Amino acid sequence: MASSNDSIKKTIIVALSLCLVCSIFVAAAAVGLKPIQNTNKDLDRKRNILSAAGMLESGKSVDEIFESVESRVVNLQTGKFATQEELQAAGIKAATFDQKSAAKDPKLSIALKGEQDPAGIKRRSNFSVVYLVKSGDSIDRIILPVHGYGLWSTMYGFMALKNDFNTVIGFGFYDQGETPGLGGEVDNPNWKALWKGKEIYNEQGEAVIHLVKGGVDSSDPKAAYKVDGLSGATLTSRGVTHLVQYWLGQEGFGPFLSQLRSEGVQ
Repeated sequence: MASSNDSIKKTIIVALSLCLVCSIFVAAAAVGLKPIQNTNKDLDRKRNILSAAGMLESGKSVDEIFESVESRVVNLQTGKFATQEELQAAGIKAATFDQKSAAKDPKLSIALKGEQDPAGIKRRSNFSVVYLVKSGDSIDRIILPVHGYGLWSTMYGFMALKNDFNTVIGFGFYDQGETPGLGGEVDNPNWKALWKGKEIYNEQGEAVIHLVKGGVDSSDPKAAYKVDGLSGATLTSRGVTHLVQYWLGQEGFGPFLSQLRSEGVQ
């Protein structure tokens, strides 16, 4: 009987020892790979920004092209570029600012409820990084981060605008979990190409661009504000409309873009 108990104890000890050794290896691998993961994550972010702006070039690395892109932080509460004093007070650096994390921090964000939250994001960060491509001292194009809820997931993307701060250069999502073949068609290059040349604001300065069911009639005088909806994905299409109108509207980048149109870069 004692021999049997010794055998069980030895088995348990060996199993626990094996688990401990494996845990150490896994932890060491996670720590060792983290810098590589962070580098790949940053590279993917840059690639998606450049893709939205139509700036990817064969024969050039992403980092090389991204040298022409300037990151600036916008204070969404004032509709202006954040001052150094504001950034220091909030503990923010443009190069490392994480808008997702900031939106979870009550000190750096506001809660949204009901009609305040058509995009379904629940909280909005008080600050956002925007990406500028300049020609001399003037902005040639601007890339804005946007996100909002679709049918199954929060969709994260970038929208690039011309220097009239109204005309779309490109738009695409880099993170979404919508139904493949339906809402997941937000990743379809053919659908993303439909956004190029579309306009965001009407003559009253309202963000009116939206997706329409059944396709856009080119003879429609308001066709510039309309994009083909996703076939069989009504809720995802509605989510795209809501998130674009929210982020380009008065609660998002609307006041900031209006200032750029009227006063230029300060």
